[in-house]
Amino acid sequence: MQKNLCFVFMDSSPSSLSPYILLFNALSQIPTWHYLVALLLISVTFLYNFLEVHFFEDVFFKSQGTPITYNPSSPFCNAILSNCKILCSRFVATPWISSPHFQTAFLQFCGRSPGFSYRRQLFHTSDGGTIALDWLMNADVSGGAFHINGASLPMNNSISQDETTPIVIVVPGLASSSTSHLKYSGILWKLSLDCAQKLASVAGHSSTNYLKNLAFNMAKHRWNVVVSNHRGLGGVSITSDCFYNAGWTEDLRAVANYLHDKYPKAPLFAIGTSIGANILVKYLGEDGEGTPIAGAVAVCNPWDLLIGDRFICRRLLQRIYDKALTIGLQGYAHLHEPLYTRLANWEGIKMARCIRDYDKYATCHVGKFETVDTYYRRCSSAAYVGNVSVPLLCISALDDPVCTREAIPWDECRANPNIVLATPQHGGHLAFFEGLTASTSWWIRAVDEFLDVLRSSPYIHVQKKQTSGQLSALDSSIDQYPHLHGAEDGIVTAASSEEKRDGIEDIEKLQMLTEEKANEMLSNAEQEKHFTEAKSDLLSETCQTSEIVKNIQGVKSPDIDSPFRRFLNQMSQQNSITMWLLAFIAIRTSWPLVGSITKFIFRKRSRKIMPAA
Repeated sequence: MQKNLCFVFMDSSPSSLSPYILLFNALSQIPTWHYLVALLLISVTFLYNFLEVHFFEDVFFKSQGTPITYNPSSPFCNAILSNCKILCSRFVATPWISSPHFQTAFLQFCGRSPGFSYRRQLFHTSDGGTIALDWLMNADVSGGAFHINGASLPMNNSISQDETTPIVIVVPGLASSSTSHLKYSGILWKLSLDCAQKLASVAGHSSTNYLKNLAFNMAKHRWNVVVSNHRGLGGVSITSDCFYNAGWTEDLRAVANYLHDKYPKAPLFAIGTSIGANILVKYLGEDGEGTPIAGAVAVCNPWDLLIGDRFICRRLLQRIYDKALTIGLQGYAHLHEPLYTRLANWEGIKMARCIRDYDKYATCHVGKFETVDTYYRRCSSAAYVGNVSVPLLCISALDDPVCTREAIPWDECRANPNIVLATPQHGGHLAFFEGLTASTSWWIRAVDEFLDVLRSSPYIHVQKKQTSGQLSALDSSIDQYPHLHGAEDGIVTAASSEEKRDGIEDIEKLQMLTEEKANEMLSNAEQEKHFTEAKSDLLSETCQTSEIVKNIQGVKSPDIDSPFRRFLNQMSQQNSITMWLLAFIAIRTSWPLVGSITKFIFRKRSRKIMPAA
């Protein structure tokens, strides 16, 4: 009876209880294991999105193939892509590491690499620098003589100068080399030594696994591979006051020219990874047709360093990569502490918390850049894409956690008939592991296929003589004003800024041509007569064009008329009759203009005098 009364009492006045109390009473009736399951589902969903896992996307939403961007009117692109099945196929990541972060981390922590030793060659640059060239020949891999890990072996001139086997130059990424991991020599950088090494290699920069896999795979398929280590890496000390940076192309240019001159019968190709890809593309854009490279590949290129700097500070995971790369750069700086102490701000390098801080205190000081943004703008390879004249394959994953897709120059790559841009949806940074065991890398197979098709095609690049020098993509606006240009036939015209680089060379050529013409004229009297008549016409045209030149304001022209003065002096010394003939013809041809001006002046004065009379 009492229980019934209590039930009626509570049921008759529900408004007397707080809604929160009622909700709490209801939630307390749910079993605890239900809450644990719900928490687990929420956590998995959060991590799935936070770590950008794409397992279900790969299973249920299958794409047709790898997106390829190229110029549809380019015969090179159409011919090469029709034979590249791996490049055009769909990349499917290993299911249990189907995340760009898992892929990138697996490259260092669990990735397997073949065991072999390089052949070491020390290359000395013109400024006194030393570069370690590590070779792996096709004969070494096919014979199996160097499948033992250990110290690098001496080169001993293993390649003859008549060798025809293609050579591939590999340009590593930031703080990466062909040898073992960077040795921090006791520096903790507020972290343990092992932790610092692992974090610094999370992005794949200090890892050698991908370099060894690439070198071994290329050498196995009839290539001679040489890894061009950056200055101060590969166990070689800095021997000059010059360090490499993200836009330093001088070392690659020197190595390419050296290999081309030493092995002229061997086609020369190049592969750049990460920062090495940025250096490679910038070098190809600077040299244009003048590079000895027959074909190239750029993998995971950051393209625009300024956009990459903004991207890597945007999210939490990217900040982890930023910190890891900074630790790797600090380890590189510690290897050369005496030089950095003298040339840069050593205290700032030690206190750097991100890549931008390191570039501020180290790279800008050594490279003489005004600001960090100036360094990023000048060293970005995206500004040089339009000038690339070499068959170039670019591979960039859209989910790259280090190099953002926002920096990819889509339109520039599409406009250049020499570039093929492959943008897989997934792959991470220099990872692209595929298969259930993650034993192979998709981008290494695609690169091998592309270069193999290219070297047997008629589209490989042949070096041409370059007279205009290196091309700069950041010319000042001052250079865009018109200026005077002396043509080979003696006519002075206003030229565009593109011709300004050759001004001095044109003057020298003009002097040589005038001397040759003078010698030919003096050898024959009849030719002398025709030559003077032609010169008279040119002098009349010069008088007419001089009035146009005078109207150009703000122009500071070189001494263009000096070649003509020398020419006239030579003429006067060798043949006085020709000089008088030239003077007579000049007066005769210019008399109509002078006479009309004189007549106009006297007529005007006569009009003023007549009314007064």
